Order: sequence, then C-alpha cells, then structure tokens
Amino acid sequence: MADPQGIEEKAPPLSFTQWLICFTAAMGFAFDIFALLVLPLILRPALMELGGLKPGTDAFGAWAGRMFFIPAFAGGIFGLLGGYLTDRLGRRRILVWSILLYAFSAFASGFATTPMMLLVLRCMTFVGVSVEFVAAVAWLAELFPHPKQREAVLGYTQAFSSLGGIMAAFANGLAVKWALSLPAISIPSWLHLGGHIGDPNAAWRYTLIAGFIPAIPLIIIRPFLPESPAWRLKKLSGTMRRPSIGQLFAPKLLRTTLVTTIIFACSYGAAFGAIQQIPQIVPGLPEVKAQVAGKKPLEQKQIEQRMASDVTKVQEMGGLVGRVLLAVLAIYIVSRQKLLRLFQVPGLILTPIVFGFCAVKGLTLLNIGIFFVGLCTVAQFSFWGNYLPRVYPVHLRGTGESFAANIGGRMIGTLFAWVSSHIAVMPWVPGGSPPLKMAYTAAGVGFAVYLVGFLMSFFLPEPPLRQVEE
Repeated sequence: MADPQGIEEKAPPLSFTQWLICFTAAMGFAFDIFALLVLPLILRPALMELGGLKPGTDAFGAWAGRMFFIPAFAGGIFGLLGGYLTDRLGRRRILVWSILLYAFSAFASGFATTPMMLLVLRCMTFVGVSVEFVAAVAWLAELFPHPKQREAVLGYTQAFSSLGGIMAAFANGLAVKWALSLPAISIPSWLHLGGHIGDPNAAWRYTLIAGFIPAIPLIIIRPFLPESPAWRLKKLSGTMRRPSIGQLFAPKLLRTTLVTTIIFACSYGAAFGAIQQIPQIVPGLPEVKAQVAGKKPLEQKQIEQRMASDVTKVQEMGGLVGRVLLAVLAIYIVSRQKLLRLFQVPGLILTPIVFGFCAVKGLTLLNIGIFFVGLCTVAQFSFWGNYLPRVYPVHLRGTGESFAANIGGRMIGTLFAWVSSHIAVMPWVPGGSPPLKMAYTAAGVGFAVYLVGFLMSFFLPEPPLRQVEE
C-alpha cells in the first residue's frame, strides 16, 4: 500500500539517544499540562484559604478570572519571546530551561501565602509551559526527518500531555486523602510577603508541589540531549536567516498565521471556557449534595474536591484516548482539514449537551459525556503539534509556532476561563446556584468557540507532503 505521506522508504529504528529524546519530550509535555491543569482543581480551596473568598461572590469571580487570565497573558507574551529565542539560540537550550522554570515555580506555588504571591508564581509557571511546548515541537520535528516517524513521534509524545492531566487529578486525589498525614508546610517569616500559611496541611499545596518532579530526571539526562541537526547546520554554516514576527504576516504566511491562531484559540477556549470549569460545577450535582449534607465545612470541601478530581480523571482519560487516536490518524489521513474536523464536528454537538444537560442531571451522565468531550477537545492540541512544524521554515519555526500557540492558545484561548467566570455570576444566567450557573455558562461558551473553530477550519492551509526547510 502506498505511503500516505508520499514516502516509500522504511523509517530507521530509534536509537538509544532518540528514545532518550522522546522520554524528555514526553516528560515535558506531561508536566506542562500537569502544571496548567492543577489550577482548576486547587483554585477554589486556595482562594478560600489565601483570601477568605467565598465561591459565587464577585470578589471570588474576580480573583478566579485573574488566576486564569493574567498568567496566560504573561505566558503568551514571554512565550512569544521564547519562540523567537528558540530560533535564535537553539531548541535544546530553551527547552531545558523552560522545563526547569515551570518545575521550580510550580514547587514554590505550594508555599504561597497570599493570592498575589500565588498569581506571580503561576505567571512564572505559565511562561515556562508556553515556551516548552514550542521548543519541544520544533526540536522533535527536526530530529526525526522521516515523515511517518516524525508524525508518530510528535503524536505519541504529545499523548503524554493527557497523562499529565491524569497525574494532576491523581495527585490532587492523593493529597486530599493523605494531606493530614504529610509533613506540615512551613516557610521562614521573612518569606511570607505579608501573609501566612493558614492551613499547613492543605491538599492544594501538596498538589502544586508535585509539579517539581520533572526537574529531577532532566538535570540528570541533560548532557546527553543533542541539538536539532537542521538548526545546528544552518547556524554553523551561517545560512540561518534572522527570525522576526513581521515575517509571519508576509503575504506567503499571512493566511497560515491568522487561521492557525484563531483555531488554536478556539481549541483552548473550549478547554478553559468549559472543561476546566468542572471543579466549579461538580458541587452542584445531586450526588455530591447528598454526600455533603450534614457534614462539617472541612469535610464538605474534601468530598467536593475528591469528586471533582474523579470527574477530571475521566475527562483526562478521554483526552488520552483522543491524543492516541490523533497520533494514529495523523499518519494515514493526508488532509489536515479533514483530520481536524474529525474531532471538531462531534465536539461541536456534544459540548452543549454535556454541560447544558448531563452536568446538571447527574454524576453518571456527566462522566460519560465528559469522556467524549475530553476526547474531541484534547486531541486538537496534539493536532497543532503535528501541523505547525510543517508550515513554517526552520529559521521561523519556533516564532511561528509560538505565535499560534501563545498568542492564540495561551492568551486568547485561556481568556475564555475569565469569560466563563464572569458570565456565570451574572443575574440573567439560569440555574440559581453557582455550580448550575457555571454549567449553563460552560455549555454556551463551549458551543460558541467550537462553532468558530469549525468554520475557520475550511480556511486552514494544507501543508506540503514533505518537510519544508525553507
């Protein structure tokens, strides 16, 4: 049977170094999503402890919006700079430092004493995550030049992102269960920055601290990681052109830049405007209300966190299946438009149904629905990792990927978490209680961004069959 990518030769087996590269990239992808997805899980208890804020109030909604949007804005701006530096200084160097940045800032977040301190550290985490994705995708695309092998490596290593989401849910679940048995968290008084640790055994703190894990193996294996041969050859030969953001808007790349940025924003908009609001929605489910009835406030909080974590695990399992499915289909489906719409169309239909009906009727229906919404939405993140390296030349690859991912995804897309948080407290939103109002809000926001993304997919340029170097 003919090779769908237009190449007949068989891909060479992976060497030990290439397996090490795949491991490093997979770890990076897993823990950058871990670092991002812990926020919805810990936001509610963190704000209640750090700021004494009550869910459903304007003050809580304002801080929740800041926690979602301001770090995303910082990640977008500095992530764009990171993409430029990836083209200027090399893929490996930027990749390693970005992973170390978000690992250490995630660890420090567990010691936050005020909402502002947590916000600053979340900004640093987002910067590291935003840069890591761009550097890792460009690095992998150039280290594996064989088309089918490249598609497989990009697809399967990105699938570990969903493991990161699952690990976040499990870490939060374990922290909730064992928090009182773990060592109390304390810091010197001069580091309190105007606040104090109110609950030294808070589960949300241990969940954040777990984000330090990827830094440990990275420090050990960093000397064995090679630089991208394509980037290194051009740099040493003096043929590397200087990248610039302006080149992204040249006539040849204008359509690619605009369309990928808009659809990328919609992919993230569905995740942050709808899916990541699950922890705010779960407390309103009939089964959860029944379990917390008559319990003390601390017990109520623990039950709500545990059940929200369980639903998140189901969603992330769906996301993992979606990423693996995308990795397989990317090898055999030549048209990138068709590949993307295979996930957009069912997501467009399912999202309003799951959040507008399943999320208010019962836990079983929500678990079933969120699995498939997670599958359709999260698979699109892997799509961009496979697509973007093929539409930008080597000297502009990091910058181009960064613009779509960080301006489109991290800045505009994550803004929909802020949109949902603010709409959900409006008096005209139906539902009555904060969880139900958020469920209906998520249904509307999710449908809207899915619809825009689907319509824009018809304008998405098809990349060449072979890897484009210039």
